[in-house]
Amino acid sequence: MNQQGYVATPPYSQSQSGMGGYSPGFGQPASSPLYGHYGDTKPSSFNPQPAMLKTNVPFGSAAPVGPPPSSTHQFNQTSIHNGPSTAAQSQRFPSSPPSYPPYTHPSQSPYTKSPPSSSTQLANQLGSMQINSFGPNTAPNVSSCIPSGLPPHPMTMSSGPQIPPSPATSLNSQCPPPLVARQEGIPGSNIMNPNLPQQLPGQPGGSGFPPHYGNYPPMAAPQMSYPGGLPSGPAQLVGPQQKKLDPDSIPSPIQVIENDRASRGGQVYATSTRGQIPPLVTTDCVIQDQGHASPRYIRCTTYCFPLTSDLAKQAQIPLAAIIKPFANIQPNETPLYVVNHGEAGPIRCNRCKAYMCPFMQFIEGGRRYQCGFCSCVNDVPPFYFQHLDHVGRRIDHYERPELSLGSYEYVATLDYCRNNKPPQPPAYIFMIDVSYNNIKSGLVKLICEELKTVLDRLPREEQDKTSAIRVGFVTYNKVLHFFNVKSNLAQPQMMVVTDVSEVFVPLLDGFLVNFEESRSVINNLLDQIPDMFADTNESETVFVPVIQAGMEALKAAECAGKLFIFHASLPTAEAPGKLKSRDDRKLVNTEKEKTLFQPQTNIYETLAKDCVANGCCVDLFLFPNQYVDVASMGLVTMYTGGTLYKYNNFQIHSDSHQFLNDLRKDIEKKMGFDAIMRVRTSTGFRATDFLGAIYMNNTTDIEMAAVDCDKAITVEFKHDDKLNEDTGALIQCAVLHTSVSGQRRLRIHNIGLNCSSQLADVYKSCETDALINFFAKSAYKAILSQPLKTVREILVNQTARMLACYRKNCASPSAVSQLILPDAMKVLPVYMNCLLKSCVLMGKPEISTDERTFHRQVAMSMDVAGTQLLFYPQLLPIHSMDVNGSAFPAAVRCSEERLSEGGLFLLANGLHMFLWLGVSAPPELIQGIFNVPSFAHVSTEATLLPEVENPYSKKLRSIIDHLQSKTPYSMKIVIVKQREQPEITFKQFLVEDKNIYGGASYVDFLCCVHKEICQLLT
Repeated sequence: MNQQGYVATPPYSQSQSGMGGYSPGFGQPASSPLYGHYGDTKPSSFNPQPAMLKTNVPFGSAAPVGPPPSSTHQFNQTSIHNGPSTAAQSQRFPSSPPSYPPYTHPSQSPYTKSPPSSSTQLANQLGSMQINSFGPNTAPNVSSCIPSGLPPHPMTMSSGPQIPPSPATSLNSQCPPPLVARQEGIPGSNIMNPNLPQQLPGQPGGSGFPPHYGNYPPMAAPQMSYPGGLPSGPAQLVGPQQKKLDPDSIPSPIQVIENDRASRGGQVYATSTRGQIPPLVTTDCVIQDQGHASPRYIRCTTYCFPLTSDLAKQAQIPLAAIIKPFANIQPNETPLYVVNHGEAGPIRCNRCKAYMCPFMQFIEGGRRYQCGFCSCVNDVPPFYFQHLDHVGRRIDHYERPELSLGSYEYVATLDYCRNNKPPQPPAYIFMIDVSYNNIKSGLVKLICEELKTVLDRLPREEQDKTSAIRVGFVTYNKVLHFFNVKSNLAQPQMMVVTDVSEVFVPLLDGFLVNFEESRSVINNLLDQIPDMFADTNESETVFVPVIQAGMEALKAAECAGKLFIFHASLPTAEAPGKLKSRDDRKLVNTEKEKTLFQPQTNIYETLAKDCVANGCCVDLFLFPNQYVDVASMGLVTMYTGGTLYKYNNFQIHSDSHQFLNDLRKDIEKKMGFDAIMRVRTSTGFRATDFLGAIYMNNTTDIEMAAVDCDKAITVEFKHDDKLNEDTGALIQCAVLHTSVSGQRRLRIHNIGLNCSSQLADVYKSCETDALINFFAKSAYKAILSQPLKTVREILVNQTARMLACYRKNCASPSAVSQLILPDAMKVLPVYMNCLLKSCVLMGKPEISTDERTFHRQVAMSMDVAGTQLLFYPQLLPIHSMDVNGSAFPAAVRCSEERLSEGGLFLLANGLHMFLWLGVSAPPELIQGIFNVPSFAHVSTEATLLPEVENPYSKKLRSIIDHLQSKTPYSMKIVIVKQREQPEITFKQFLVEDKNIYGGASYVDFLCCVHKEICQLLT
């Protein structure tokens, strides 16, 4: 190592392999080089190396000397240098994040936004961290991060004449994985991973590890062990420990979110420029469509694609778009315009079939246009002709949504309809399990009472006074009961189908009806159902025949629609789809673990395929008291674009509020039925993989029985040629669907991205939240075919490769022992660690299989905001809320260190909500919120807060209502008292800390990733 910083050594010239987005590691193996095979795929490229880390920097030697780069801040224990920012700096996170001391209001920041007047000021604040002293603190027994035999060393500052890189976070030291933060805007400090034992040299890696691509030396699989993620059991306490690191010194997701809100919140974001980076999903703003689709509809992992496949291989950044075609928009944003060209139908390119959009270039005085996707020149139909202005733009440009907006809808012609016939309005069929447990628990009565009022809220078009959706009703246990609710009947009529092996629909006329017309008969039926089955002793149920019956009813009525199934137990009655209990926890962390996520029998997949073909979406509400095999029962829901709900050990008094809110939201959702989605791209790249609650019959068409406002599809792209910097990378998503009013339509979303030959541009344009969405869905798909250990290793490995590529190609030369993070990716490690610790990937027998499968299925259809909140929950200090203002308390980092005995904290992740009470919480706050005199009097059984007429109660309830309105699922509030047993569950959501099931803390994982990067760089 010379004094001028790190210089790349010869191994970089060797062509090596990479993984993840560019290998068959996730998903199915590709059949051609265009589908993800970049370079040599032979496993023989592996040369296992000993896991012992060697670095070119001798322990204790001085770091390179000289001034730090002008665009970065360097911090260590004794000196801090703040360089002036350069013009090249990213404007995404413009201000320096404050540090949040534990147990104080986050606004009390010891760091100011301007550089400190002397280096001593901040050095004093970091001086308490003596990395080379030992103390009694605990640390996880984590593999392969720091050689345990090495004593920690004091760290010195790395500096020297360096070229200013694009803004980056850098954590630097001389010990292999110990680090010192040197980061744009975030004060750093020394990070030392406390005593992590290394793996033995030559230890074999996990089986099924995918080939690697990229310009890195081969790496042995054992070196990718995820700290604590291995099946070796909970973390152990090992060896002498160091003083704990100040977590404020490493990148904070909360700070990134707050900075973006401060700079872009409440503003108008106009989509006028190709490749611009939108505000984060956590930032509220008004989106104005000016030619590219709103980020509510499409978000990308990067808004600048690498120019060539070689660059893409090198960077290892997945090129993907997360598309949410029916996303809800804010009330102050313009709804989609509907374009109707009559019998002529939508105008399309003759060659690639792309729809008319802002990317089409009109030529020859407006008589022809050149397709922006395939460059084909097409004639303009006579009815569509218009003259061009002096810049070559049509003079009706701003009058036509399809020429000036990124998103719009076309009215489709009969050519786009089934059997060339206009579709019928969709139908909703409510199918209620009336077995013994559901009747006795009061669930059936609750459902029937709610349906009387909720059916008034069926979705409708803006201009319609009533909904066109028809409704039908079925009850079932071992047999099926259909009800005739025709409007001219005095009483509903029941027809029973006992042959569940060959289900048929016993009536057509009177089964699907207009709710308004048949209201009195339907209400009569809903009153009678609980009494009708009050004396039942039947505890066995069927399931597959229920879905078959609903699908056949929709088929007979020649319409698409949705089944709402309310089901409680494992379907054990003799019928197709009968299931047996197979919750075998002994399979966890074995080769056979993947079978736990797969359906028991093929009938579920066949049924799902039939449902999609007939436009039958299935929403499943499960009320299990024990194992119900979500992997089998939920499969049809996932493939048909439906929603899965699960209420464990459902109790009327404590869970009905959550269930009824879910049911109301679900019935009211705006959606499209019988949908097919196609993603087109400009030349040079194409869509190769699709992840979500979808079914694919071929390689291009995404089929969905229905798609609602919460469902997102993640689409991965690969190069098949070189891209063009001038024209960029263009994407068009078209969704053919039937609207709630029964009209066949095409919903079009267009977005243009930049292209660059500079990797720095690609990294600068990344969106970490979108990357995590992609990685989560890729991993959750991969566990169906690969061992969990392999999937975890792939995630750690690709994280390291992405960051190592940035370090090698974009950052200034510096000591290998520095960890340098791209500004746009500085919180990627913490989010990746949260994903690795998710219950799906954390193979532990203590976590129920149903719970893991449920989380997997829910995440597969989530949008970017959903996965961001799921993996990094929001933690709000309620004790510091301003009861008189409209602002919510600022969120704090998800760590136990942020909790205080005198505080109340609200945690929400989109599926769960906890209200944590410190033992010394102020009595006036307890009285105000719970209407009881003290902490001891608060009941943890309550799942709703009492409506007390005082500022504390009103404010907290308004915060909770706001959080609930932002998520597709209603979250049940669990009240947790400090130092009581349920606190263990709550602490699993403090994702920056160690996990009782063995997951690493954020600091430990950062050290692990740093070690991986050092291996790749040396």
